[in-house]
Amino acid sequence: MHVKVHETRSQAHQSEEKKVTRKQKAEGKSQDSSSPKKAKTEEGTDPEDGKSMADIRAEFEKFCKTITDHLSVKQMREILEANGQYSAGDDDAVVLRCEDIMFFGPLDNCPICGSKLECAGDSYHCIGDYSEWSSCIYSTREPPRRDESLKLPKSVESTPISDLIKKRGDPKKSRPRRELSAPRKPFDGMMISLAGRLTRTHQYWKSEIEKQGGKVNNSVTGVACLVVSPAERDRGGSSKVAEAVEKGVPVVREAWLSDSIKKEKAQPLDAYDIVSDIAVEGKGIPLDKMDPSAEALETIRSELEVFGKRGVHKDTKMQDEGARILEKDGFCIMQLIMSPENHLHMYYRKGKIGDSLRADDKLEERENVDDAIKEFTRLFEELTGNEFESWEREKKIQKKHHKFFPIDIDDGLEVRHGALGLRQLGAAAAHSKLDPHIANFMKVLCSQEIYRYALMELGHDSPEIPIGMLTDLHLRRCEETILQFVEKVKTMKETGQAAEGVWYEFSQKWFTLLPSTRPFTFRDYADLAEHAASAYETVRDINVASRIIEDMSGSTLDDPLFERYKKLGCTVSPLEKESDDYKMIVNYLEKTYEPVRVGDMSYGASVENIFAIELSACPSIDEIKKLPNKVLLWYKEFKSFEALAERLFALSLFTSRVGIHDAAAEAARYGFTAIDRPEGFLLLAVASLGKEIREFPTPPEDTRDLEEKKIGVKGLGRKKTDEKEHFVWKDDIKVPCGKLIPSEHKDSVLEYNEYAVYDPQQVSIRYLVAVKFDEQGVVYDAAEPEQ
Repeated sequence: MHVKVHETRSQAHQSEEKKVTRKQKAEGKSQDSSSPKKAKTEEGTDPEDGKSMADIRAEFEKFCKTITDHLSVKQMREILEANGQYSAGDDDAVVLRCEDIMFFGPLDNCPICGSKLECAGDSYHCIGDYSEWSSCIYSTREPPRRDESLKLPKSVESTPISDLIKKRGDPKKSRPRRELSAPRKPFDGMMISLAGRLTRTHQYWKSEIEKQGGKVNNSVTGVACLVVSPAERDRGGSSKVAEAVEKGVPVVREAWLSDSIKKEKAQPLDAYDIVSDIAVEGKGIPLDKMDPSAEALETIRSELEVFGKRGVHKDTKMQDEGARILEKDGFCIMQLIMSPENHLHMYYRKGKIGDSLRADDKLEERENVDDAIKEFTRLFEELTGNEFESWEREKKIQKKHHKFFPIDIDDGLEVRHGALGLRQLGAAAAHSKLDPHIANFMKVLCSQEIYRYALMELGHDSPEIPIGMLTDLHLRRCEETILQFVEKVKTMKETGQAAEGVWYEFSQKWFTLLPSTRPFTFRDYADLAEHAASAYETVRDINVASRIIEDMSGSTLDDPLFERYKKLGCTVSPLEKESDDYKMIVNYLEKTYEPVRVGDMSYGASVENIFAIELSACPSIDEIKKLPNKVLLWYKEFKSFEALAERLFALSLFTSRVGIHDAAAEAARYGFTAIDRPEGFLLLAVASLGKEIREFPTPPEDTRDLEEKKIGVKGLGRKKTDEKEHFVWKDDIKVPCGKLIPSEHKDSVLEYNEYAVYDPQQVSIRYLVAVKFDEQGVVYDAAEPEQ
């Protein structure tokens, strides 16, 4: 049993009760009145009582001084408690909160979740929980306040200023509106240095930095960071970089400036560090702080720390000794490790996902098995708030506030560890009895690399979590979570921050169930489709691949590729390049393809090989022949090899439809892998669109009738294939092969035509097209001959 957790918010504030000193009086004033960096505000009058804002600020400052002269922090906490306000936290925060409610009136509860609000400098935010899965995100500059008198505890009633407080807290008298200071700018109070040739001029960045509250210094002395071009890493660093490294000044990429401005918050410097490769030893940047390109390099070369449910954690250093996870009474205890000499060890590791260097881990030798099991169950109950026995026997668990939720890991080895490594691939293919083309295909299918890349691109690649060995129960939880949320959004009446809270809660829940090194807040259906549904499908398919590929790392089989091929449940046969089918498919690809764009680069596609495939999970071509309106179309949902292990196609998560296209350009968007991995695979399927086909210029909102009647749907895109070039292939199968031209539907949300079939038995996957994506418009210099 491997438990991984995601904690939604920090807990517990501790403070000491003490009298406010003279120094604290000066420092304890509100940020509105005492901060020398307070942004200037437009002078005006309070509509409530006609006083100017300057008069109100002066009066508030005087009131605060009187309060801190006569009241202790303990008394201020009591005032907050007596008026139902948030009273935890450090002393300075308590002083600010108490001054706020005594002068401007007690705060009302959060309008979203009903919890308490807290004054936090430039805004008021909720300190409560939206649900057991997430905290509340409500924030405002004009909070709701109670129209009631301020209540005073007995300890304050006897003070000389009780009358002043009562008078100030009388709701019958006009209470002024509080004017908060403007939100901080990204670079407020920061000194930044620039060096080298950047994409924008130094003068441009100097102007932008000053607009965002910062200053630019030519020297690296006393600056927050040095901004340079990423090329400095390749050059080994200039003298200015060397000076910064020597003085311990962070050296960051130019993107730190633009990202901080875009996100209106200074981004973590570690995430943009470029000197780790220059230094003798790297800085150990957590995965969640790395930019995606750096994370890719780190996770691709890193080893999986836990291979599966019974995999001994790599950091214990005991796996090479033949140690195993202790099993007793038919269930597996997480990381109770028994060495070959029957020495029992308990391994405990706790930390943030993606930040393994700062994780809290312990390896303790235990003498008594029963005591070790009791300690494990105690830790489980402490972390999750649930009894371990009910979880282990029936998988029953309830998410508790501020508690962890277990990820249920299955038996076996995850494919990132069990599949073939780069050194094994060539030997396995060379000695296989399979056709060389099929052996090469199986070599890729059984490679660790594709699964590492797939998870890395999704941000689900933490070496700490064998995400490719989840149980079916946990995968169902993930699927149900998306489906339930989609239904909730369809009927959601909340707007504004209340709606944001709904999306935020789902985001927290999702990344708890499927942990990521790059969690974020979902905003719309596009995010759901790309980062939740698509991620779920990929993780699910990788789990299937893990079970089929199993452990090939130390395989003693003569032909491991052939053994895995037999498990696929399908036949794969290479087409002859001179055959009519091969030529037809190449023509279909070339006519309906448009370059894939990645940033400023464009990528064309050339056919390397074409395989005819027959899957046991799909209807045969003979069965499809009997159906009407048969069309050869590009399959949209296939994104990588993982799904081939089970059925090569996956039904859409939100409906039971199968999405297919007449343009290879759309399929290529899914088949394209990455710039440094030019090989990709596209699928062709023969689909029967049914007796009735309906065309829609916009996607239908309600598809229930279409699903029930199995009606074929054609979504009309902004581009279509030229019908003059369409033809009929064998067995009366239509091939919409024609160059892409503008359609009459210029306002469509679809770029290309999309077809939907609501019965998977009307679709038969027929061809797997191996393509190579080539960078276009690049001219390579010819090497000069040696003299």
